[in-house]
Amino acid sequence: MTQRELPPLVIDYTGQRLAGVDEVGRGPLVGAVVAAAVILDPARPIAGLNDSKALSAKRRQSLDDEIRERALAFAVAEASPAEVDELNIYHATHLAMRRAIDALSPAAEYLLVDGNRLPGHPLPGQAVVKGDARHPAIAAASILAKVARDAQMLALDGRHPDYGFARHKGYPTREHLAALERLGPLPEHRRSFAPVKRQLALF
Repeated sequence: MTQRELPPLVIDYTGQRLAGVDEVGRGPLVGAVVAAAVILDPARPIAGLNDSKALSAKRRQSLDDEIRERALAFAVAEASPAEVDELNIYHATHLAMRRAIDALSPAAEYLLVDGNRLPGHPLPGQAVVKGDARHPAIAAASILAKVARDAQMLALDGRHPDYGFARHKGYPTREHLAALERLGPLPEHRRSFAPVKRQLALF
């Protein structure tokens, strides 16, 4: 489905404390799942907000700085690899989202959440499929979450350069799977994910 085929986004809220919420890191085999929530300031618009995956790393970093400077509120939160293993990735993602929403100051009044499910937060809101391409607050949240998680992967790469985390960001690429097979899982790997579970049985 292309963006043109999506229906217009109708939002059942007209105030100024609308938070866009998004996550990054459901698919990787390693590290936290990271979520962000952003309340944009209508008086200080930010040009160029888009789905973080559609932007270069340099552009994401520039927009990350701008969002942090201009937003009414923003928060970044996560669920750890241990929480991913304990809860499963679906529930851990929603936990990270709820943590980000709860950390907003001023608090949000309404949520726009990327995807097809709300994260179980008491605030009213709506789930928006392909929301990071359809609403600037969700795009802003996707950028903050992506920049934060990429920074974590660069730090992990610094500690364990043989795994290639700076390149694949923890996703199950051929390079990552080969390193996992060769070197074994790290404490930061998600033990419940099949490729990691297989290697744990061997090491």
